[in-house]
Amino acid sequence: MSEALLHTYATWAEIVLAVVTFVSLFFITAPYGRHGRGGWGPEISQRLAWVLMELPAVALWIGIYAMGSHAWEAAPLALLVIWQIHYVNRTFVFPFRIRADGKTTPVSIVLTAVVFNSLNAYVNARWVSEFGSYDTSWLYDARFLVGAAVFATGFAINQHADWVLMNLRKPGETGYKIPRGGLYAYITCPNYFGEILEWTGWAIATWSLAGLSFALYTIANLAPRARDHHRWYQSKFSDYPKERRALVPFVW
Repeated sequence: MSEALLHTYATWAEIVLAVVTFVSLFFITAPYGRHGRGGWGPEISQRLAWVLMELPAVALWIGIYAMGSHAWEAAPLALLVIWQIHYVNRTFVFPFRIRADGKTTPVSIVLTAVVFNSLNAYVNARWVSEFGSYDTSWLYDARFLVGAAVFATGFAINQHADWVLMNLRKPGETGYKIPRGGLYAYITCPNYFGEILEWTGWAIATWSLAGLSFALYTIANLAPRARDHHRWYQSKFSDYPKERRALVPFVW
């Protein structure tokens, strides 16, 4: 079997995994964060869990990318930068900004994320630097420019939403509060909405099945999670704003 065919199979496997994940998460709430609960095996600190889960999307991605025959060309390098803007932050910055003291995550969740991020690293990094075709003119193509703009918009939304959450409580305070400001006026999970925009932008900027597979998986993973968050807030706070939707402003 040629590697090109193997890569195609891996890409379709990611799409199938997106469908399975979407269906599964409408019946099972992933047991981490505010939805954490026992019965899922050994646990490790939440900060370490974040680093381990996201590390393949940085280190493995770069290693696979570097083996490609187009790795040092301008357009693939620009795509590498776009990808790493998100994942360097998610791996090495975000875990140390959140208030995670004493919080844990099941090892089973960590391992599941590592497996997916490794598959996703192969599918997207190998496409960008080897199987895709991006000459310098791609940097001026409307698909790249629109995709990069959508990614940047999503990243800004995601960062602002995380900042609001991280500053909800004053030092020494515990418990949960209703987040307000920005897109929190309209939806419960602007951080997820922003991340979906990021990888939709990636799919447009790469104009590839590989990019689309990740965008679909992101939606499949985060849409059910947003629904669970929304229901959690509604059950926790009697005064939770009734006009807020879960994930998409004015829609759902």
